[in-house]
Amino acid sequence: MIRRERTMMIDARPDVVWDVIGRFMHVDEYAPLVTSVDAMTEGPDGVGSKRRCHFEDGNSVVEEVTEWDPNHRYRVRLSETSPMPLKEAYAEICIKPQGQGRTLVVWSIEFRMKYGPLGWLMGQTLLKIMMGKVIDGNLRGLADKVRVPRALAA
Repeated sequence: MIRRERTMMIDARPDVVWDVIGRFMHVDEYAPLVTSVDAMTEGPDGVGSKRRCHFEDGNSVVEEVTEWDPNHRYRVRLSETSPMPLKEAYAEICIKPQGQGRTLVVWSIEFRMKYGPLGWLMGQTLLKIMMGKVIDGNLRGLADKVRVPRALAA
């Protein structure tokens, strides 16, 4: 598996961060490339929750929660990833309290490419770079969503 991980220190308490990322069906509120989300399951968010994320370029991906640890982390399996040539892919978001109202957010993706050695090479170069940029954008969007204006924080 090829892995890409990014981290960001966010000036918000862990519960505030979880209040945003724990609303699984609402990733479009902070992920800049996600234009809309279709809920594919009903009920409370957790293992088995499934969504289809639609992107600016007209593509979409299905994400299903495979692990759910409230207030700490969740992991999803990605499917229907065309046109990306992925055999399998998983993404995980983890939050780690840092004290003084700060939270370290760790966002990672692991994927296996189609097309053998050529796919692996493409994954190690182009796709890994692209995934890093997507995660960076998501982290910035999350930080903006949970950021408390300084005037209110004082």
